[in-house]
Amino acid sequence: MNVGNCYHCGQPVPTAVDLAVSIDGQPRAMCCGGCQAVAQAIVDNGLADYYRHRDALPNAPHEALPAIVEGLQLYDHADFQKGFVRILGDAPEGSEREASLILEGISCSACIWLNEQHLSRLAGVTAVDINYATRRARVRWDERRIKLSAILAAIAAIGYRAYPYDAAKSEELARQERRSALWRVFVAGFGMMQVMMYAVPVYFAGADEMTPAIEQLLRWASLVLTVPVVCYSAAPFFRNAWRDLRLQRAGMDVPVALGIGAAFAASVWATLTASGEVYFDSVTMFVFFLLSGRFLEMTARQRAVSVTEALAKLMPALAERISAYPASRDLEQVMAADLRRGDVVLVRPGATIPADGQVIEGESSANEALLTGESAPVSKRPGAFVIAGAVNVESPLLVEVTQVGEATRLSAIIRLMERASTEKPRIVELADQIANGFIITLLFLATAVAVAWWFIDPGQVLWITVSVLVVTCPCALSLATPVALTVASGAMARNGLLVTHSHAVETLARASHFIFDKTGTLTTGEMRVLDILPLGKLDQLDSLVLAAALEQASEHPIGAALRQATAGKLLPAVDGLINEPGSGMSAQHAGQSVRLGRPDYVLALHGKPLPEGAQSLLANGDTVIALGDESGWIALFCLGDEPRPEAAAMVAALRAAGRQVALLTGDAAPAARRVAQALGIDEVQADASPQAKNDYVRRLQASGAVVAMVGDGVNDAPVLAQAQVSVAMGGGSQLARTQADLVLLSENLDHLWRGVLLAQRALRVIRQNLSWSFAYNLLALPLAMSGFITPWMAGIGMSGSSLLVVANSLRLQKGCKG
Repeated sequence: MNVGNCYHCGQPVPTAVDLAVSIDGQPRAMCCGGCQAVAQAIVDNGLADYYRHRDALPNAPHEALPAIVEGLQLYDHADFQKGFVRILGDAPEGSEREASLILEGISCSACIWLNEQHLSRLAGVTAVDINYATRRARVRWDERRIKLSAILAAIAAIGYRAYPYDAAKSEELARQERRSALWRVFVAGFGMMQVMMYAVPVYFAGADEMTPAIEQLLRWASLVLTVPVVCYSAAPFFRNAWRDLRLQRAGMDVPVALGIGAAFAASVWATLTASGEVYFDSVTMFVFFLLSGRFLEMTARQRAVSVTEALAKLMPALAERISAYPASRDLEQVMAADLRRGDVVLVRPGATIPADGQVIEGESSANEALLTGESAPVSKRPGAFVIAGAVNVESPLLVEVTQVGEATRLSAIIRLMERASTEKPRIVELADQIANGFIITLLFLATAVAVAWWFIDPGQVLWITVSVLVVTCPCALSLATPVALTVASGAMARNGLLVTHSHAVETLARASHFIFDKTGTLTTGEMRVLDILPLGKLDQLDSLVLAAALEQASEHPIGAALRQATAGKLLPAVDGLINEPGSGMSAQHAGQSVRLGRPDYVLALHGKPLPEGAQSLLANGDTVIALGDESGWIALFCLGDEPRPEAAAMVAALRAAGRQVALLTGDAAPAARRVAQALGIDEVQADASPQAKNDYVRRLQASGAVVAMVGDGVNDAPVLAQAQVSVAMGGGSQLARTQADLVLLSENLDHLWRGVLLAQRALRVIRQNLSWSFAYNLLALPLAMSGFITPWMAGIGMSGSSLLVVANSLRLQKGCKG
């Protein structure tokens, strides 16, 4: 026996239990101490609005809160946190951390609101972001002020559970969502077929061929079969519509729920009173067609966003580590999360590389298709770098680990893709606003239609009004843009062009000017020291090692070339290294200030002109950097690299498509002109400082240009941020990749051109989708108002229009080979 239901979880309250919590000034019955503790925690934290906003009941807690908290202490151990917690480098002593969690028990948007509000109020929690579609949460906190176990306990205190995120758990939730939707479709389909069996005889029976008693019996049978369709299959429509109305907004399910509810209520009244028309067949048919359409849409969307999940599955769980390399070759199997920088691992043929690293023994090739978009395996020899998640194809490799866990390139790619997926571009927000306004207009219009038909023919008011509500519901309009952008982003990622900001696809398609950096962008970036001209007290070798010492921490290709030229040599000690973006490096050496970089930057240190013999070196068209100290010039270094093989074809394709192409570089004019001439670029701006690059882009933007900036290196970060859309080379500096809207993982400029074509196709598909959505509504609305469309026909039309939009968007999955 019980005395009612628990206000928190909805379970029956046993007779012997007398527990209550005061909510909204009234005592609310609770079924157990666990629910009482959870409800009291919600009230004590000022979150009682949760009970007013929720549209589904949470999972009932099966254990007392203290037991949950005790079990959560395990999550504070550093070893346990390896796989899902990232220590943020910009925080003092690594105190700020970010965890990737998956929440269990999320059943509606109110659950998201409750968790975000509750966690954001905890002292020490700095950011909370929860994705309703994936149930994935990213929580950032200060380890000095709060522990992860306390955060998880706070989640448990309001009736939810949080676990470390893994792709398998996320996939299981998606599978459960599909299974639930499929069952609703099955019940609606079964009910529709059975109801039609009873409706057809009534439609085809002639005069006096069916007695009123038999017709009434068939109505009652149809009612019984329609109840589970309305109460179970159509329940999400009513639940979502009630939530939207309670929050004072008009959602997509409001007209649908009104249509189903009105038709069903009128049919029930007609059955009870044995008078009027019944629409059970139309109700069940409409619910079936609409659920079928939404199920197919959901499946298509899950396929479209599967790239991130596929990447998350690439990282292997185990690795084979050599315990004492090179003294021993003994193997031990360890968790991939336990690897450390400097460890040496064996990667067998067909195995997945467990961490970023450098090959030290063996020759093979690696399949990096999902990571870079390059379908052909990439050759790997000693000294070559390998990426976590790539597959070793041919022969065993010994790899020295350089980055693990969240620091790997794979993890960075996943984080950038997740950032893009949580943003909503302007074009999507505009479509949503139009859809919301359309729904409000539709509700007023349906009311006007009902009033008009009441005077024309009262017998047709109901089904015509229902048809108007259903047939013009703007589902297709709301799906037109986001589905196309999602599919296009996934197709670009498979082509090696990673979308990191949501507006990038639309803006790339509209870009009128493409501005390229030179070194590492249009050229390979693999610079070599071609010549050294000593100008002071040091010879060639001593000048070279001093220059390499100043560039020892630089990510710029010039620094890499200097370090490569001095590989194996002892570098002199320098102190106080300072990077001046766009100019060079400065430091203290042997009691003097030393500079390496642009000749004018070094000249400003000592003020002495270059010797006459150095002028010819400056005029040969290659990159020249200078080394000097307070006493004068030390040496000049001539460096050069070659244009990328595909760069000329990419530039020609952009120009043929009507895009303006320019070269904007900080390198000397002769070297810039040489590369520009080789690639067919007419507009060249050389010797450009970071500020000059910004000013150049601003001038173009002031004239109405939509600028796409493609760059690489620290000095490109400001201009990447200034451009409307920016592309960073995948091998560029971390700062440039962070600023960029797209990252060219493959570093193949042909993939950038494919991305431009794909973005153009996506924009065309969006326009097609929007045009179809508006055309469909303009055509269907007058027909429905005139009585030419029945409710079941409206259901087919609404579902069909949404499916057409999704199917049209899915054509983008084929990518672009142009």
